[in-house]
Amino acid sequence: MSLSPRITALAPSATMAVDAKAKALRAAGEPVIGFAAGEPDFATPDHIVEAARAAAADPAMHRYTPAAGLAPLREAIAERARRDGLDVSADMVVVTNGGKHALYNVFMALIAPGDEVLVPSPYWVSYPEQIGLAGGTCVPVPSDAASGFRVSVEQLERARTDRTRALVFVSPSNPTGAVYPPEEVAAIGRWAAEHDVWVITDEIYRDLVYGDARFASLPVVAPEAAPRTVIVDGVAKTFAMTGWRVGWSIAPPEIAAGIAKLQTQLCSNVNNVAQAAALAALTGPTAPVDAMRVAFDRRRRAAVDGLRAIPGLEVVEPEGAFYVYPSVRELMGATIAGRTVRSSLELAEVLLDEAKVAVVPGEGFGSEASFRLSYALADDDLAEGIARIGALLADVTP
Repeated sequence: MSLSPRITALAPSATMAVDAKAKALRAAGEPVIGFAAGEPDFATPDHIVEAARAAAADPAMHRYTPAAGLAPLREAIAERARRDGLDVSADMVVVTNGGKHALYNVFMALIAPGDEVLVPSPYWVSYPEQIGLAGGTCVPVPSDAASGFRVSVEQLERARTDRTRALVFVSPSNPTGAVYPPEEVAAIGRWAAEHDVWVITDEIYRDLVYGDARFASLPVVAPEAAPRTVIVDGVAKTFAMTGWRVGWSIAPPEIAAGIAKLQTQLCSNVNNVAQAAALAALTGPTAPVDAMRVAFDRRRRAAVDGLRAIPGLEVVEPEGAFYVYPSVRELMGATIAGRTVRSSLELAEVLLDEAKVAVVPGEGFGSEASFRLSYALADDDLAEGIARIGALLADVTP
């Protein structure tokens, strides 16, 4: 027996692989601290859980419902976009099994074999694989610490060819936490509109920005790009609902209809109870979200301060999401715990084996000599994990 070429060529999710290994070690009694998964440590707010309980007792929720999503939820998503300043109707919304599923749908609906998709790098691990599944080619557009991990219009234009179909735009960013200022977002949107490039904007971290940073939705600040923009979002990060698996896309009506048609053959409707929970999240009190954001901001500052105190790490302060992405270039070729480290993958292995700390190596995000650390975990675990990293790297020899 053999797998199809599309599956053979598919790389597993680096974040999921590291998180699974860390959880397996913890289950075996190892004191592992996991910085790998992008998952809030908070419980889903009570009013959301109560809405799910009520939905589970409603016989109407025990049946098939429209593949594009429950009407009240689609309307709530559209209303949220209208508050941002977008002209959105519920028929432009398709509810999906998480944001990852929404992205898959969008790539399948928009990308044809031979199309190129520009993806700023470092990028989230699933973008290139999903683009490849759709028959497209991922074209990384590199950024670095000097630019604050933001790409420019000039870089995008240099990467554009006559085969460029779309741009994946992400702010706040996973894995770097970079947030594009509104004027840079607008400039990128104008560039995309000028060249008829579709924009797939991933807004899953839109509510998690800190300090002076401000989230800007691309089709809002660049309205000329709106007719060729698809928004992807979900409840996972903002509302601590990663396991509930509810996301969505907002697309021009023709694209939304195509996505809905795909979903009728792929999975039908999303779990109705989870959709009811998502509706409560979007329409309920914001105090729990505000409290989580305050905690993430506190942990962000603690993570940056702690990592900057460790020799060999270069840290750009993130402005959004809940990740830090330190460069470890100075450590390449060094000996750590008796092992010569030549890549961030090898460094991540040493950190897990010797310090019992799980991070995601930069290779999974399309860049070398870096790793991603999530600070979406308890304050004490955050401090202990960074202390372990510091203690291990204190013994580095050139």
